[in-house]
Amino acid sequence: RLSMFLRILAPILFLATLVSPAQAGLDKVQVEAFLKTTGFDVAVESIAQSARHAPAMIGIEAEAFGADWMRLSESVFAPEDMTATAAAMLSEAMDSEMLVHGVEFYASDLGERLVAAENASHASTDDTRQDQGKAILAELAATNPARVELFKRMNTAIDAGNMSVRAMEEIQVRFLSAAADADVIHLQVDIAQLRAMIAEGREAMAAQMEEGSLANAALTYQPFSDEELLAYAEALEHPMMQKVYELMNAVQYEIMASRFEVLASRMSELHPGQDL
Repeated sequence: RLSMFLRILAPILFLATLVSPAQAGLDKVQVEAFLKTTGFDVAVESIAQSARHAPAMIGIEAEAFGADWMRLSESVFAPEDMTATAAAMLSEAMDSEMLVHGVEFYASDLGERLVAAENASHASTDDTRQDQGKAILAELAATNPARVELFKRMNTAIDAGNMSVRAMEEIQVRFLSAAADADVIHLQVDIAQLRAMIAEGREAMAAQMEEGSLANAALTYQPFSDEELLAYAEALEHPMMQKVYELMNAVQYEIMASRFEVLASRMSELHPGQDL
């Protein structure tokens, strides 16, 4: 079952440590403007979509819970609560220079178009998106490999610290530990053993995550020219934008990790425990 957990949790990343808080004291209006202009509000709200995968992580179909599952997941992943948490965390950790830099790019003509495309991608519930993206990617590999390299460059810039795989492993540990504490599952290994078992799939997971990310980029950025994507890659690689993304990633994935911990602890309300 752990191999199944690795597959299901592929899109779920977690940065274990937040950026050290700055003494900027950004106000609510500034942070809300940043959230909307960069599309980070939609990215945070889209965390709720991942709740549908949670039962499969412990070998149960969501349908087995009926309407109770929908009510629970909507409560735990309430979008307004998650965006409020994101705003509070950003207001403490982001300084004005980071905010202005991020807003200036995403408020540009290219930036606005990119945010619109990314928002649509985040909000989509179309299960065929990955297959569509893979088909586009396969065609590009044969006809325009330089565009594929641009996608790789963008993805590298967004995760400059290359922490995504280790972070994803950490969120699995947190989810499974919370589920075990709530007697939703019964772990037959200790935490150290669990970490080691999950780490065994690290290389395969890294490859799968890269494939999924590239497929999503191929579909999401289909309307943009190579020149526009080059400009985006260069913007993402700017040292100040690197700081912005480090913080946004940390906030988003901490919210996701904490919400999955809460979900795991409350799944005992819906289903008896089982062995893992």
